[in-house]
Amino acid sequence: MDSIIAKTDQTSLSVIIPVYNGALSLRDLTAQLAVTLPILTDQYEIIFVEDDGKDNSWQVIGELAAEYPFVRGFKHMRNYGQHNALLRGIRHAQYDVIVTMDDDLQHPPEEIRKLLDKLAEGYDVIYGTPQREQHGFLRDMASQVTKIALQSAMGVDVARNVSAFRIFHTRLRDAFAHYESPFVSIDVLLTWGTTRFAAVPVRHDIRRLGVSNYTIRKLIIHALNMMTGFSTLPLQIASLLGFVLTIFGVLIFIYVIGRLLFEPSVPGFPFLASIIAIFSGAQLLALGIIGEYLSRMYVRIMGRPSSVVRESVDEKHQVKETVP
Repeated sequence: MDSIIAKTDQTSLSVIIPVYNGALSLRDLTAQLAVTLPILTDQYEIIFVEDDGKDNSWQVIGELAAEYPFVRGFKHMRNYGQHNALLRGIRHAQYDVIVTMDDDLQHPPEEIRKLLDKLAEGYDVIYGTPQREQHGFLRDMASQVTKIALQSAMGVDVARNVSAFRIFHTRLRDAFAHYESPFVSIDVLLTWGTTRFAAVPVRHDIRRLGVSNYTIRKLIIHALNMMTGFSTLPLQIASLLGFVLTIFGVLIFIYVIGRLLFEPSVPGFPFLASIIAIFSGAQLLALGIIGEYLSRMYVRIMGRPSSVVRESVDEKHQVKETVP
C-alpha cells in the first residue's frame, strides 16, 4: 500500500544514460530499471545515447528497444563526449523529471527514490553524491580538481558534490534550449535555469564490467573547458597577476632609482634579466588566456552543433535516420 501511494504522488520520469563501450552492462542495467521504475511512477522511459563507441552497444540498444517498449535510443555520428550525449537525451525527454546516470552499473537504480524524495522538498536539481569514491587515488584527485573548476563555473556551493547521478525538472532545459556549442557542461547549463541545488549521499557500487572511459586526461580537459568556456575566473586571475607584477615592477624601479642616487652604475644584469623574464612570462600567460577565450568565441560563431544523430530507435522499435 505504501508503494502505491508513493507512486501516485510522483511525476513521470525520463532516465537518460550516455553510452560508450557499455555493451556488457546495458542489459543488466535495463533489467534493474525495469524493476525499479514501475514502483516509482506509471509513466517512464529510458533514453540511451550511444556516443559512437567501438563495441556493439548500438546493436544491444536496438535489441533492448524491441524487448522493452519504454526504451529509446540515439546514436551519434561521432564521439562528442558524455555531456554532449546527455544534452541530446535531455532535448528528447518526454516526461516531467529527468534522471541521468552512467551505464556502468555504479549508480544503483533503487537509489533514485532518495533523489526523488529530496526533489519533492522544493529543489530543482539533486545530485546523488557517492558515500565513498570507488576510484584510484589519482582519479579521485583529478575529480576534485574538476569539481573545484566546476564550482567557479557554477557559482553554487553544491558544485563540490556534483555527480553524474542527478535528477532535475525537465522544464529547466528551456534555459538552454538554444545553446549550440561543442563545449558542453550540463551542470553549468542547469545553473542558467535555477539556483535551487542540493545533494544527498547514495550508494556507489564498484564497477564490475568493462573499464572506465573517463581518464585523468579527460577530466583535466573537461575542467579546462569549464573554466574557459563558462567562467571568467581565468581572466580575473590574469588581471590579478598583472596587477601584482606591476606593483612589483614599480618597487624594483624605485629601488634602482635609489641605488643610482648613491652609485654611478648599478651592477646586476642577471637580476634585471630575471625581472624581464617574469614580466614577459606574465604577458604571455595573459595573452594565452585571452586567446583561449577568443577561440571559444570563434567556435561558437561557426555554429558547430553539440552533437549530430546518425540514427535512432523509438518506442515503436523502428530504426530510422534522424536529423540533428
